[in-house]
Amino acid sequence: MSPILAVVGYAEPWWIAILKSVIIFAVALSMVPVVLIVERKLLGRFQGRYGPNRVGPMGMMQPLADIGKLITKAPFRPTTSIGFLFILAPAISMITAVAAFAIIPFGNVVDIAGTPVGLYGIDVGIGPLYLFAFGAVAFYGIMLGGWASGSKYSFLGSMRAAAQLISYEVAQGLSIVGVIITAGTLSLTEIVEAQEGMWYFIPQFVGLIVFMVASFAETNRTPFDLAEADAELVGGYNTEYGGSRFASYFFAEYLNVLIVSGIATTLFFGGWLLPFGIDPPTWVDPIVVLVKMFAFVFFFIWVRATLPRLRYDQLMSFGWKILLPIATLNTLITAIVVVAID
Repeated sequence: MSPILAVVGYAEPWWIAILKSVIIFAVALSMVPVVLIVERKLLGRFQGRYGPNRVGPMGMMQPLADIGKLITKAPFRPTTSIGFLFILAPAISMITAVAAFAIIPFGNVVDIAGTPVGLYGIDVGIGPLYLFAFGAVAFYGIMLGGWASGSKYSFLGSMRAAAQLISYEVAQGLSIVGVIITAGTLSLTEIVEAQEGMWYFIPQFVGLIVFMVASFAETNRTPFDLAEADAELVGGYNTEYGGSRFASYFFAEYLNVLIVSGIATTLFFGGWLLPFGIDPPTWVDPIVVLVKMFAFVFFFIWVRATLPRLRYDQLMSFGWKILLPIATLNTLITAIVVVAID
């Protein structure tokens, strides 16, 4: 077993690992259209207008129609672009998003036909570090997309993304250190199990707030969608993209919303655990996680319909002067309390 893997007490057969990889990609691919239709329907309700209501029953097939339209468009690129990197950039964003999705635990280890199978893609002993590592690599997809397009508009959008990254990434990392200190482990499945007595959103409420605010910037969502502010940047880093390549960026962005929702569920809301010590059958665990995740997705959509976009300097000031000190103070207090209790 690779040294980066957690010691979980069993080793899955190679064919289960391959099967889980296929299932994870299929689940991620199928959940993105669901988030799309939910967002468009909810935004219609929030803004007092109709959402999609033409394609399919109650407009439910509209995301598939949109995806089909993008995939069937003829691929193109500007003559000033750098061909290989222009094609590689959206692929980096999509692959890293799926890799990060694989770490979300939808349940613990179950026995299937005598073979132990974990209801997650991989349980690494450095769970949050794994997540931030792929998040950092995903950033190169945005930077390369803007630079390789050969467009000053796109490059400006990617540079804004770089400034946005350093403004919230440190605070986002520190926001979950309190959870790690409290649980005493970096394994996401063990963090969930450590919440059997009390979910961590209670003792780590400040960390939850910082994590969620930073996550809006992480996913380029309103009010921190500065990397693709259409009114200011003509689309941002993806201005020159169309067809399936634009769909790849689109897929990665909405999948990142699901990833952040899954991580928040895992770290702060007990993952597959139910309140009051209720112990449901194992097959209910993934349903519990999905319900909690979509509650966070609803929150993302609610904020998009409510808040205006911040200015570029406001985000950087907010990240350095407010989020970072609060996250640092929360980590310090948590460490003192844990040491005092022990």
